[in-house]
Amino acid sequence: MFVTIINDCKDANTFGRQETRASILFGTHISSVGVDFGNTLQAAGNLIDVLDASDGQEGVVLVNVAPRHGDGKRWPNGTPFGYFHYKKTLVVASISGYTLSLVKKLGLVNEIHVMDIPTVIKSVVQKEIISQATGEHIIHTQFRSYDFVPRVAKWLLDGVEIPSEVMPLSEVDDVPQALWWIDNFGNCKTTLFADEIDHQEGKVIKTKFGDFACYNRLKDVPNDHAGFIVGSSGIEEKRFMELVIQGKSAAAKYQIKPGETLFD
Repeated sequence: MFVTIINDCKDANTFGRQETRASILFGTHISSVGVDFGNTLQAAGNLIDVLDASDGQEGVVLVNVAPRHGDGKRWPNGTPFGYFHYKKTLVVASISGYTLSLVKKLGLVNEIHVMDIPTVIKSVVQKEIISQATGEHIIHTQFRSYDFVPRVAKWLLDGVEIPSEVMPLSEVDDVPQALWWIDNFGNCKTTLFADEIDHQEGKVIKTKFGDFACYNRLKDVPNDHAGFIVGSSGIEEKRFMELVIQGKSAAAKYQIKPGETLFD
């Protein structure tokens, strides 16, 4: 059993509180992945990597990365949450932006069960799982990653019937051809798979950052040269392409930031 939190509330205080609550509820070690504020593309890539790392075994992934302003204002108290199962793993995630776009692209599931927090809370209060006072607090909380998400995941694991509406993944935004993560070496993970660019050793890919040859592995890239390689991120046989420089930071060299598109 594992629990992983993917969240843009990532300072020591907020992660510490989330991890403590989750560890009490689930009785297991908690792993956390922090992403940039509101960066749902980073959330999407990290969700795929966590599902890959867990190999579909029994566990829970809790994802809350969504805009709090702009589009996020169209709901009474933030972006709704939904849940789905990937093999034996339960995922509870915010549904706005690109968070589920790579799940859609990879075809891991076809639908997600979307929850309305007040409706869920009314249901569990009626079942006497929580008190009316606790329910009112959860409905109005500003920290849903702490007060609602881990609790509803535990209820789902315990077999509690949670009211929801089915939303097909076809309604989720398509993921752009972009860079979703920059690692500590400055390697840039993209949303592209090898077959999308007809990856072959030596083929040159034209991007808005320049023209880059394809290589199979990082070790095949000549010193100080840039290129596209098949990276380690992804799931099963589908691995994301990465833009790298052998021995240097591609992100620094080309001034790349997460979320930037690859092509004009």
